Amino acid sequence: MNTNSFQLRHIGPNKEEQEKMLKAIKADNLDQLINETVPENIRLKSDLDLEPAMSEYEYLDHITELAKKNKVFKSYIGLGYHEAIVPSVIQRNILENPGWYTAYTPYQAEIAQGRLEALLNYQTMVCDLTGMELANASLLDESTAAAEAMALLFDVRERAKKKSGANKFFVSEEILPQTLSLLQTRSTPIGIELVVGNHEDFDFGDEFFGAILQYPGKFGQIFDYKGFVAKANENDIKVAVAADILSLVKLKAPAEFGVSVVVGTTQRFGIPLGYGGPHAAYFATKEAYKRSIPGRIIGVTKDTDGGFALRMALQTREQHIKRERATSNICTAQVLLAVMAGMYAVYHGKNGIQFIADAVHNKTKLVASYLEKAGFKQLNSAYFDTLLVEIDAVRLKPIAESFKVNFNYITDNLISISINEATTQKDLMKIFTIFGQLKKQPDSSTAESYGDFHQILTQESFGSDFEVISENTKRTTPFLENDIFNTYQSETDMMRYIKKLERKDLALNHSMISLGSCTMKLNAASEMLPLSNSQWGNIHPFVPLNQAEGYQIVLKKLEHQLNIITGFAGTSLQPNSGAQGEFAGLMTIRAYHQSQGDSHRNICLIPASAHGTNPASAVMAGMKVVVTKTADNGNIDVADLREKAKLHKDNLAALMVTYPSTHGVYEKEIMEITKIIHDNGGQVYMDGANMNAQVGLTNPATIGADVCHLNLHKTFAIPHGGGGPGVGPICVAPQLVPFLPSNPLIPIGGKQAITAISGAPWGSALACLISYGYITMLGCRGLTNSTKNAILNANYIKERLSGHYETLYTGEKGRAAHEMIIDCRDFKNNGIEVVDIAKRLMDYGFHAPTVSFPVGGTMMIEPTESESLAELDRFCEAMIAIREEIKNASKEDENNPLKNAPHTQAMLTADDWTLPYSRKQAAFPLEYIADNKFWPTVRRVDDAFGDRNLICSCNPIEDYM
Repeated sequence: MNTNSFQLRHIGPNKEEQEKMLKAIKADNLDQLINETVPENIRLKSDLDLEPAMSEYEYLDHITELAKKNKVFKSYIGLGYHEAIVPSVIQRNILENPGWYTAYTPYQAEIAQGRLEALLNYQTMVCDLTGMELANASLLDESTAAAEAMALLFDVRERAKKKSGANKFFVSEEILPQTLSLLQTRSTPIGIELVVGNHEDFDFGDEFFGAILQYPGKFGQIFDYKGFVAKANENDIKVAVAADILSLVKLKAPAEFGVSVVVGTTQRFGIPLGYGGPHAAYFATKEAYKRSIPGRIIGVTKDTDGGFALRMALQTREQHIKRERATSNICTAQVLLAVMAGMYAVYHGKNGIQFIADAVHNKTKLVASYLEKAGFKQLNSAYFDTLLVEIDAVRLKPIAESFKVNFNYITDNLISISINEATTQKDLMKIFTIFGQLKKQPDSSTAESYGDFHQILTQESFGSDFEVISENTKRTTPFLENDIFNTYQSETDMMRYIKKLERKDLALNHSMISLGSCTMKLNAASEMLPLSNSQWGNIHPFVPLNQAEGYQIVLKKLEHQLNIITGFAGTSLQPNSGAQGEFAGLMTIRAYHQSQGDSHRNICLIPASAHGTNPASAVMAGMKVVVTKTADNGNIDVADLREKAKLHKDNLAALMVTYPSTHGVYEKEIMEITKIIHDNGGQVYMDGANMNAQVGLTNPATIGADVCHLNLHKTFAIPHGGGGPGVGPICVAPQLVPFLPSNPLIPIGGKQAITAISGAPWGSALACLISYGYITMLGCRGLTNSTKNAILNANYIKERLSGHYETLYTGEKGRAAHEMIIDCRDFKNNGIEVVDIAKRLMDYGFHAPTVSFPVGGTMMIEPTESESLAELDRFCEAMIAIREEIKNASKEDENNPLKNAPHTQAMLTADDWTLPYSRKQAAFPLEYIADNKFWPTVRRVDDAFGDRNLICSCNPIEDYM
């Protein structure tokens, strides 16, 4: 075995196993299987033009050398991003732990109780600090969260406002610039008019439905918004506030002055800067809006035995149900980062978070005091961590950069300075030295200033004789009072708490997660290791480009690699989720049509089988959804598509199509389909969810698409992180390149760029390192072989399950693509639903495949290329054993292993056993299970009870009774 070959480590089946599998599926070799699966007319004629694959050792050396090209300055830029200290116990036990980062979205609650508890902690933290009744867990970044707040307030307008057509949204001029850009992107397509201005001059007119304020303002000034909010509420104008999470330790909770929504980022709670992401945004609101809140809410419920259990609440809000009626296309959260931020609060506890906030504030006052004594004018009358300073910025900048320090340069004579948790004594003395070179008068207070600082360093209060937070804006209410935030302050206790939760979760480090459309492949350690390197982690997204040379090389190379793989001309890495990629792709199409004088083109054709975010994204992009039929074989009904394309040819904007189809089949008519759209004036958007079946064999450009998004957290190995981070870049054909998205602070994007899609210029740049490593270590041959083996693994499962489960759709020659759908609907005759199979699989040590999507009562199975033959066989044996159990089940007697699943350790060890089957049958139905048993920690959760009794924080249930 070539130990230098990453391909051999990434792809599960070895050569001998592949031959055995090929024999089982009656194919002479892998090429024959591919020829029988992928239509000849869309096959690539040449190999991908990528650099030769690196070994893992070579890659780690390469990425370390690139890291050295980044200049890690101390950045006091602020604007929503602050250097934070990642507690080592959290870095080692969560960020670097596959038990946390390889788990899937907790749809199967019984085997996700650990993550769910960690997210409940996060929601409690957010509710405590904002004072709001309800929080989700979580959103993508502060700017997109603000856009979601705007959409929610538009959706929940008072009846009179809706009737009068009130569509104006006031945006304070204090809003972060990247947030304003996002609001511009999101508002126009759905008919919202933004009005930007000074909140003190706002006239509260009837045409306004909502407003958003920044707290503190973008350059640090703390405003007392109580009067503004009161007057807004009197006029039925609902107010959102974007608030710095750490400042809320010192400042009055926004709920106290009557706001409807509070949003922000939790990045400064122990998350690396990472050149912009990934970071978990928070969204908190009133319970009255629980049916409209975007994203995921973790709720308390009970299990079959009446015990405490957690689940994702109100799941009917998901886009699969609402589709084009959804007010948000949010699908991915930032679970891994939300877990880390919540654990930061758990580890430091109330007193620790208070100490950190006090220290940041006191250091800021110390800098303000120094600047005043040195003769500079500091303009903020009230501040938490950010100062606004009049100074010769042109002279200051080269001096500061010579000391490896970044400030926020606003104009030629105005800067801001944002102090953070990681600002040390040495850092402050460096700041004093920098300003000392420009000071206007002799500084006789150096010793005094140093003495004041020494008090802070020794954890004493900074002895200032001035207060800068007024009584009207000072926090007076308690926070983080719950035991969870006051128990785990030693590292030993924290380590054990994290491990306790990890043991409750089934992740890829235990067994295969064969979720169709979600591609739960190996997230290799060598791809993940660079994320812990501070030379990647400590770069602010708005530093000058010459300080991020390593990042620029990686991101440009990754864009080039993705261009080669997709066959397209340009890539934007900015979208920080797959759904954001959908929206970005449609917005580039919209901008293209406008540039052609075709602003009226607003019809988007979407197949009935499409992922639920597709229609939601189309509506958000200002398009009208027209659904096309699905043929009996699961493919797009081409006749119906042609008819609707011709009917709407004057207004046709786009087709959204997934390839291979959502049903796991390469539709041979795909090029005919794309031609129909082009002939009728539309553009083709391809959903990249199934790109793992294309790489190296075909590509979106070849099939005739104009834009696609790629799920880097699927095909390109970024881990799902328990439900996020996701990264969803778009790749586009030449005519769409000019419209790739921009950023208001860093010049990127096309010549006619649309406004921002996410807050940071390159979205979740830190996570992009993973996909860069994946492509770089696999190279052309490894990528192509990965695709081939994904198809082989799926067809092997299809063959092994044949005779036990019917595969619903196949290609012309009876082959599946990289995933396949098994039909479980007939099992209702035995009283068994598809959800019963999902729960029973837990007893066998497996996470269920995708349940009831895209066809109700079915399972969609995608093994990926990373699973070995032994693991595939274990899964198949489990499914076959369950099929035998189904045969023995009946509608009349529901007391069977499937209906009672999952079986917990508490059940098996109880003195009483009254079930009509053995304990062994319940928990150890096959021999392999005993060797590595995974115990679900709760019995089947009660979804309906959890929705009827919505509890989304850590308070004892008794508090709600």
